[in-house]
Amino acid sequence: MINEIIKESEEKMKKSISVLKQDLATMKAGRANPSLLDRIEVEYYGTMTPLNQMANISSPEPRILLIQPWDKTSIKGIEKAILVSDLGLNPSDDGAAIRLVIPELTEETRKNIVKNVKKNGEETKVAIRSIRRDANDKVKVLKKDNTITEDESKKAEDDIQKKTDIYIKEVEKIIELKEKEIMSI
Repeated sequence: MINEIIKESEEKMKKSISVLKQDLATMKAGRANPSLLDRIEVEYYGTMTPLNQMANISSPEPRILLIQPWDKTSIKGIEKAILVSDLGLNPSDDGAAIRLVIPELTEETRKNIVKNVKKNGEETKVAIRSIRRDANDKVKVLKKDNTITEDESKKAEDDIQKKTDIYIKEVEKIIELKEKEIMSI
């Protein structure tokens, strides 16, 4: 029973880490990265469709993204979706593909992005600690019902804390790497 609680909480912590990584991948860092466009959805024949499911997205140069839609009639819709997104990029199309030039980030913009990165990191840490709290509550219920002993309860809480510490450190490492990436010119 205790092992199931620990395993379930660890799965949730891993999921929190993967969500953080996905969120950070979509943040501008001054370099062209196809994952910047992961959140873009295009109206395509009346249905909102993720851009990466209707076009090939590549980065032929460090600061250029090339979007090659499989259906050339969708180019205008893709341009519109990029313009209304919060990316702040201006698409230019040549009839067959769309180019996005990623502008060089100013120092102030970099600092703002780093603030958002740190905010995301803190939110992930809070989520991980919440998972720990829920797992500890489940252990306390087992102890209260006399399903487990005091020693088993203490050991389970220690194990949960160790897992929490591991994932909190991983969040800090991810945030530090992203901060270095953003602040490097």
